[in-house]
Amino acid sequence: MTQSHTATQPLLNISGLRKQYGPVEVLKGVDLSMQRGNVVTLIGSSGSGKTTLLRCVNLLEEFQGGQITLDGESIGYSEIAGKRVRHPEKVIAQHRAMTGMAFQQFNLFPHLTALQNVTLGLLKVKKMARDEAVALAEKWLERVGLLERRNHFPGQLSGGQQQRVAIARAIAMNPSLMLFDEVTSALDPELVGEVLSVIKGLAEEGMTMLLVTHEMRFAYEVSDKIVFMNQGRIEEQGPPKDIFERAQSPRLAEFLKNIRF
Repeated sequence: MTQSHTATQPLLNISGLRKQYGPVEVLKGVDLSMQRGNVVTLIGSSGSGKTTLLRCVNLLEEFQGGQITLDGESIGYSEIAGKRVRHPEKVIAQHRAMTGMAFQQFNLFPHLTALQNVTLGLLKVKKMARDEAVALAEKWLERVGLLERRNHFPGQLSGGQQQRVAIARAIAMNPSLMLFDEVTSALDPELVGEVLSVIKGLAEEGMTMLLVTHEMRFAYEVSDKIVFMNQGRIEEQGPPKDIFERAQSPRLAEFLKNIRF
């Protein structure tokens, strides 16, 4: 592939993605692509498939149809002689490492300090030397405003601080794509802003991000593209101004009607 093609190739390309839980189809043929450096936000009501989509990209969920390509590599499955074959676990682990994910719950290890939580993956997965891992962890803790709390345990930190440690931990692993799943929904309202400002700063620095959020003003300000999901499908997508101010679909208009900026 020539360099010019590589430059325009989407970092993430999802085509015909289907996901079922038993007889229930949760994703019904989703197509979505994003370029490196883009911020794309998924919006929609609860149960529309947003979180499931993120979890498929990160291979936390198996999917039954379609293809996800990240940085030119087919994620999760390959076509071999017309059959869909799941990659070996070792390959799955390598692909999963290409994405970082921050969840609603912080998932920090309670018995480890903030610094130890961030260095753990660097030491165990990336096999970094301890000095190098500590330096990188401190850099990211400083970036999220928590360097002075590096020796605090999660129980000594507020929810917003714990979420910022979780974000630092994910980003320290240097993923190609960062996934954020409702990272403020478990926080008290007064703590939401501190986490959103960290994400906004990362967006300004050019990090590629796929987000699920209910914070519509934030989505409007930070996104290159907004994707409205409805009942397992993408109903409408486009620049924030178009989606929020010129909704085409009645379902999107209905979803946005109670939102105040």
